[in-house]
Amino acid sequence: MARSNNYLAIVSVVLLILLVASIVVFHYKAYLLLSLFMIACIMVPFFIRFEWREVAGREIVLLAMLAAIAAVSRVPFAGLPSVQPTSFIIIMAGLVFGAESGFIVGAVAAIVSNFFLGQGPWTPWQMYAWGMMGMSAGLLRNLWWMKTLWGKSIFGFVWGYVFGWFMNLWIIVGNIEALSWEYFIGIYVSSIYFDLAHALSNVFFLVVFGASWIKILQRVQRKYGLLSTA
Repeated sequence: MARSNNYLAIVSVVLLILLVASIVVFHYKAYLLLSLFMIACIMVPFFIRFEWREVAGREIVLLAMLAAIAAVSRVPFAGLPSVQPTSFIIIMAGLVFGAESGFIVGAVAAIVSNFFLGQGPWTPWQMYAWGMMGMSAGLLRNLWWMKTLWGKSIFGFVWGYVFGWFMNLWIIVGNIEALSWEYFIGIYVSSIYFDLAHALSNVFFLVVFGASWIKILQRVQRKYGLLSTA
């Protein structure tokens, strides 16, 4: 299962690179529609694999609860751009329950939270970014450094920037006619503060709440035998 998850992650990243490259090189007029379609296609295999697994009803309920908590926790922090515990909860889901569960929680949290904060062409990009955040946490969870506080903190810090850099792409894709090196660099420079805020908030929540959350989720996992093979 870990190997198939690796394949899915590689395929999704390659498709995303091809998508962005094709839009930039060929200047598709329907770039937003194409990007939404491609990102949807990238995410479908993850949902299909999860659907094919033998998942108990209580496991679905647990993942739904985590996704709901991740989504709702984003709303009170809406006034503080990029500062929210959503990424922390998604990382916790991946670390404890595995790559597929992390991806599902991340993707669902994005679309649910946007029911409160506003849907738009950025929603599928957020679903993909948060989904990959949860999946990468699950794929790396058995590495020795991910079992340390500093390892998880570095992971959360890096993903704060990766998430922001990825979300910058949808802004660039949505304004492809204005694409230039100055525009490209300007977008990424202007996002430095927001990416840093996201990264530091991830580190804060991981340092302050990470150990207790892992302990609670692992206790629930052991007691009820939930997602033990994820």
